[in-house]
Amino acid sequence: MNSRITKSALILSLVGLSTSLFAQDVTPDTTKRFDKKDFRTWSIGLNGGMLTHYTPFNSRGNGDFSTPQESWGYGGYIKKQILPGFGIQADFLAGKVKGLRANNPDGSVQAGSSFETRIDWSAAVSGNFTIANMSLNHKRTILSPYLTAGAGYMSSSANTNASSTLNGVPSGSTGYGEHWFIPVGAGFKVGLSKGVNLDLGYTVNFMKTNNFDGVQSATNDKFTYAHAGVEIALGKRGTSQLQNFSAIAAVREESAAESAELRRALSTSEQNRLRDQEQYAKDMGDEDGDGVANKFDKCPGTPANTTVDGAGCPLKTPKQIIKEKVIVTAEDRKVVDEAIRNLEFDLGKSTIRSTSYNTLNRVAALLVEKNFSLKLAGHTDNTGSMAINLRLSKDRAEAIKTYLVSQGANASRIEATGYGPNQPIASNKTAAGRQKNRRVEFSLF
Repeated sequence: MNSRITKSALILSLVGLSTSLFAQDVTPDTTKRFDKKDFRTWSIGLNGGMLTHYTPFNSRGNGDFSTPQESWGYGGYIKKQILPGFGIQADFLAGKVKGLRANNPDGSVQAGSSFETRIDWSAAVSGNFTIANMSLNHKRTILSPYLTAGAGYMSSSANTNASSTLNGVPSGSTGYGEHWFIPVGAGFKVGLSKGVNLDLGYTVNFMKTNNFDGVQSATNDKFTYAHAGVEIALGKRGTSQLQNFSAIAAVREESAAESAELRRALSTSEQNRLRDQEQYAKDMGDEDGDGVANKFDKCPGTPANTTVDGAGCPLKTPKQIIKEKVIVTAEDRKVVDEAIRNLEFDLGKSTIRSTSYNTLNRVAALLVEKNFSLKLAGHTDNTGSMAINLRLSKDRAEAIKTYLVSQGANASRIEATGYGPNQPIASNKTAAGRQKNRRVEFSLF
């Protein structure tokens, strides 16, 4: 009863976990080319199958019993995949091994005799060698044959039934005993998805005891387990199992993708080169023949034989400017000199005294008549601060300009500048020298 409950629980768990993993596998493989790849390397397997004492390595008499009798067994394993072609797994097995018609030493058989060995528990560590994951066209192989070999330890009890002794041993139970064994197997896995494989296998277990079936014989006993099950990969969602991955196909696929990408890049580069070459010929051409390339020609379509500037635009012929020569006569300078000698200001101010108006009027009439230009330069002595002297010299020159303009002179032809004490014509140490330095110079041109 307990055995049936255990088997039912295992089957329900397997179905639920398989459904979950199938649902997860709808996510597409988004692994980028040349990036480090992630694989599922851990997996668990659950299986069930037939146990029998018959093996391909038995003698003609088929061991201690001539007629095999199949019975159900169940097992599971946990596996760590080290390389695409090699993994290590821990196997577990339970069930019963049965046989009929014991073989006598003289070659006869005992009708009605049988044995039943109950495997209480069994644990083994095996190497799993995947021998066909080198597909040239598919990174994830669908069919993966494998071989296994390892060592294990189990607890079992044999119960024999016969009308007489079996090889001198009376029938009955041997009681539970623990023995080493060597499992050697082969099989293949069918990839149902990235996370689930169908596992079909056949294992021969070489016992390190001659009493596994309750009958002591000259050679150690053996039994087989033919099973079918499901392997479920553990790990990151959407990634492939390492055991199903073909590195050869992956390199081939990546090389083909890189080659296609390079061809596209070369095609695009060639198209761009031709386009740029055409554009360059268009830009550097000279359609109007003015010597300036189209790209830099701001005035396209210039008539032939037109002189152009660097931008391709016609040069404008500057108008000839005829400048009238100005002649200042001695009589003109005399008028200006009289105005300078007669020029007086209020003390420390820029106010022109009325006694200077008459000679300034003559200067204004001269500027109007002959269209002269006049430069007025105001100067002071060094009495007082520099700032006051600069302002006073400038104000006096401006006062004369204002007066001349009021008498009809052209303001644009009169320039008024103040130099303060910076351009003395005599020593400022004497009163006479300071008197000479306080002046406004008139320059006709």
